[in-house]
Amino acid sequence: MSVHPSDNPFTKAMTDKRQALVLFSGGQDSSTCLAWALERYEHVETIGFDYGQRHAVELQCRGLLRDGMKRIDPHWSYKLGQDHLVDAKVIGDIGQTAMTSEAAIRIHANGLPNTFVPGRNLLFLTLAAAMAYRRGLQVLVTGVCETDYSGYPDCRDDAMKAQQVALSLGMDRSIVIETPLMWIDKAMTWHMCLALGGEPLVELIRDQSHSCYLGERHIAHAWGQGCGHCPACELRAKGWERFVMQAPISFGKKSPRY
Repeated sequence: MSVHPSDNPFTKAMTDKRQALVLFSGGQDSSTCLAWALERYEHVETIGFDYGQRHAVELQCRGLLRDGMKRIDPHWSYKLGQDHLVDAKVIGDIGQTAMTSEAAIRIHANGLPNTFVPGRNLLFLTLAAAMAYRRGLQVLVTGVCETDYSGYPDCRDDAMKAQQVALSLGMDRSIVIETPLMWIDKAMTWHMCLALGGEPLVELIRDQSHSCYLGERHIAHAWGQGCGHCPACELRAKGWERFVMQAPISFGKKSPRY
């Protein structure tokens, strides 16, 4: 069941006895979802996918983020279980996009950017559900949302609801897909980080997560590292700017630490 506007993702919840698998890329959104899951479920595992993405550097961020979250909260450290990395390069074999090649980023005639990888999130959820089935986990947590510029069809709430039904029928067991970021923008995602783990979590995700589509990790900005001009960097920068204007504490203008 997707998270709806009436739910409050910022409120710390009582521990849910179910166990969760977080689709964890190493980016801002999936890192926030990992903290959200650790706050709620009694056991949490992570799964990432190597699909030949041009920003494969994000995969190197995953371990740093997991270790950082363990240090932030001892309860999170106790709850955080095994990590899984799955080879999904078949996605790049099926068709080249700006996410799996060096193509310039542009908008197609249908209004979708060529960073859209057809079927990517649907495949990821299918593979994650298979892993969850084998590991005895009941909940999948993913950072998809409808508020980004992209409008990716496989990030929409209707697609998530349909996928949940299909996976539950196909596995002959209940599979729940949670989407805590579905209805919030990047600024509100930073606010969620602050509510979940305070300033240490905000700084961890700012400094160690990766968003840049071009895989740039050597140019520092107030909001993290990236080229600064690809759509993902622009989205993250605008969200950070709104967040620091609204945040109850000051994060300053300094560049992230390395």
